[in-house]
Amino acid sequence: MKYKFITVEGNIGAGKTSLAKKLGVHYNAKLILETFAENPFLPKFFEDAKRYAFSAELFFLADRYQQLHEQLKAFGLFSNQTISDYVFVKSLLYSKVNLSEDEFKLFQRIFHIMYPSLPEPDLLVYIHSSVERIIRNIRKRGRNFEQSVGKQYLLKIQNAYFEYFKQKPNLKILIINADTIDFVKNENHFHKIVDLIEKDYKAGINYINI
Repeated sequence: MKYKFITVEGNIGAGKTSLAKKLGVHYNAKLILETFAENPFLPKFFEDAKRYAFSAELFFLADRYQQLHEQLKAFGLFSNQTISDYVFVKSLLYSKVNLSEDEFKLFQRIFHIMYPSLPEPDLLVYIHSSVERIIRNIRKRGRNFEQSVGKQYLLKIQNAYFEYFKQKPNLKILIINADTIDFVKNENHFHKIVDLIEKDYKAGINYINI
């Protein structure tokens, strides 16, 4: 395996945590999974985004930083394989979509104080799905506070990721179009993803249709 630190990313409901867990078992790797359920402001955000966006994003920022900082140090990043279901810059991408201009400027200042102390992933795997499929996934998993998520919001999040990818020419990014596969239930599909992950990629965006 060429990569010590792999990050799995994707839009809401794309299956990033499910894939990270399966990869963790496959490689017997250390797992870092986002603890979104501990954010007390998240359900409130979906009820009143304008009022609770800053609190929700600030909680996520602090929680993600503490988790990555402590876990990567404890795991020994360069001696163990580590897989995470989020990248730290996710906080900045979501906050740009969710916050007002003044709030985002403040959030951005705090983010850039923390960011330099965390390592970049050796490979970022982005699970890309159509908005229609993501909405079906969200409905299926049944988290009450997510049911109000609409197409326009999901498109904004997707565009935020793609804009970020364009700004990271030195990062190895593997974008997998997962609209026609089910890597959770179909082991052949999962192993196709494993085969893709084990290839050596050039820095920049590598887009794959399965």
